[in-house]
Amino acid sequence: MSRPPYPPAPRQDIVDELHGHPVADPYRWLEDRDDPDTRAWLDAQDALFHRVVDDLPGRDRLRKRLGELLAAGSVGSPVWRGERRFFTRRAADQEHPVLYTVDPGGTERVLIDPVALDPEGTTTLDMWQPDKEGRRLAYKVSHGGDEEALLYVIDVETGERVEGPIDRSRESSVAWLPGGEAYYYARRLPPDRVPEGEAQYHRRVYLHRVGTDPDADDVLVFGEGRDKTDYYGAGVSRDGRWLTVTASQGTAPRNDLFVADLAASSPERPDLRPVQVGVDASTGLYVGRDGRAYIFTDLDAPRSRLCVADPADPAPGNWRTLIPQDDEAVLTDFAILDDLDRPVLLAGWTRHALSEITVHDLATGERIGEVPVPGLGSIGGIVERPEGGHEAWFGYTDNVTPSSVLRYDARTGETSLWASAPGSVEVPDLDARQVAYTSRDGTTVRMLVISRPGSTGPRPAILYGYGGFNISLTPAYSASILAWVEAGGVYAVANLRGGSEEGEEWHRAGMRDRKQNVFDDFHAAAERLIADGLTTADRLAISGGSNGGLLVGAALTQRPDLYRAVVCSAPLLDMIRYERFGLGQVWTDEYGTVADPEEFGWLRAYSPYHHVAEGTAYPATLFTVFDSDSRVDPLHARKMCAALQHATSSDAPILLRNETEVGHSSRSVSRSVNLMTDTLSFLASQTGLDLT
Repeated sequence: MSRPPYPPAPRQDIVDELHGHPVADPYRWLEDRDDPDTRAWLDAQDALFHRVVDDLPGRDRLRKRLGELLAAGSVGSPVWRGERRFFTRRAADQEHPVLYTVDPGGTERVLIDPVALDPEGTTTLDMWQPDKEGRRLAYKVSHGGDEEALLYVIDVETGERVEGPIDRSRESSVAWLPGGEAYYYARRLPPDRVPEGEAQYHRRVYLHRVGTDPDADDVLVFGEGRDKTDYYGAGVSRDGRWLTVTASQGTAPRNDLFVADLAASSPERPDLRPVQVGVDASTGLYVGRDGRAYIFTDLDAPRSRLCVADPADPAPGNWRTLIPQDDEAVLTDFAILDDLDRPVLLAGWTRHALSEITVHDLATGERIGEVPVPGLGSIGGIVERPEGGHEAWFGYTDNVTPSSVLRYDARTGETSLWASAPGSVEVPDLDARQVAYTSRDGTTVRMLVISRPGSTGPRPAILYGYGGFNISLTPAYSASILAWVEAGGVYAVANLRGGSEEGEEWHRAGMRDRKQNVFDDFHAAAERLIADGLTTADRLAISGGSNGGLLVGAALTQRPDLYRAVVCSAPLLDMIRYERFGLGQVWTDEYGTVADPEEFGWLRAYSPYHHVAEGTAYPATLFTVFDSDSRVDPLHARKMCAALQHATSSDAPILLRNETEVGHSSRSVSRSVNLMTDTLSFLASQTGLDLT
């Protein structure tokens, strides 16, 4: 593939002086999406992208196979309210998961179908929460990918809308009071009450009574005077007595925690007492049916522990550790099964990114067994009945198993299949193995390497990573991985520092001034794949999105010799100006802020846009961005694309794929198939994988 002619992109002589350092920004004009010059440039990039990609070999076959693999569909774990249950399922012919309920008599009904709301398929179901009796259900939907969730309430029995839409409720939990007449939730202040440019921030916690005007009648409960970037969570115990509120500054790995006894103070004026404030730890509190406060925390336990206390006085000094920290596994979840002669607690863990569940005595925490699981995979949230019982449900997936729901019976100690993905699909045989390797500073890092059994010799390979925000990459069913490996490629997923695979210390080893560790871990993974004879530098591609887009952006600028091709999706790339756009201001605890001279130095040291060097032979690169993305502004990819097209000395193409009416996250199946077809065919053409 020869180098295509790139659309002209004038370079401006813009240099900012920051903390005594000159910082050039020649493509600042591309920050303005609505500028006619930017629109013309985008149109030209779109035409270039289609000229290069549309006729690549094997695309029709690849698209068909991806559709077949995604036709497996999906199913979610049940949420119980008495004998009524709620769950999501996506059949082979559906674009989005649909929310169903099963009535106590066994009749299954559709509650929320995003395509019925919007036949164009651009509406997504973002959240749903039934009230404590299962009579009403709150849900949120977004349109066109903007993630500006609108909140509604429906009557479960009739399906009729009770209220909504309530706007400005993005990133909000819904905590019902008993009776289904009121709930706590978080909502942003109106734009005319906040400084210009800060409409995405300034949340507050309110008590809302169903059917009242949220603008006139909501009661402010919490949040006044706190940081503008604070996110809030609220929870109400099953009996309605205890209200908990958490507050975290942006995405910081710590939170303040408050609890109120609603039997001693009114729901409108809860006496919220601090459990932890200003403590460098993440802590949550749940009041169980037995009246004990169960406290899930990483305070003094970076791999997390579970404690118990009296909810009337749950200060840290009164906590008793029930499930202590494990030195090798990360505690992720728990559930209580108490309809037994010996009540038990189920504890969910990830051990080097692989899931397991252990069984403990509820009173003492003593480990007394484990829950059988099908294999080395990922377990979703463990679900119990609110009123108690002897059963638990949890989601399960691995590299060849579409989402399924398993049921554990504590009376028999057996696990059985409760619900499987509704579609029938034939998946290829895979060989998946976890490889431990050594990073630049001597740290042991792990990655999952997936290939066809019996394959030998160097092959086209994709290395994927994320490395940030305490997010763990665990095994999961993936149409793109299966299609790539089935065609003869290797796919590797690296568990880099910055994630949660090894707990909070692992996360912090890859954030702020230690962000370079993430990139070093990624380079070392690539070098290990080459050293093991699985691939070569000229057959190795890398892929990442969002924070993972920052990862591959840094990788291609730091080690352009190590990679043949790159897919960089919805990325952060201009780390000097990232705080000015999208939700950038909530990420300063993860990355640092330019306002601080020392932290500016961290960002300047790796900001991909500022490390593009003229005359360098850069890998073939495809930027994929989404025009309605309200988290990471597509301007990052626009500026980086222009910079690379100007600077590269290679014939390898630098392309931009700009998609409209879709945002940072959820999308329809057909759009997912189109995106995967474009990215995988691009990588195959560069690395030599035969898709025909």
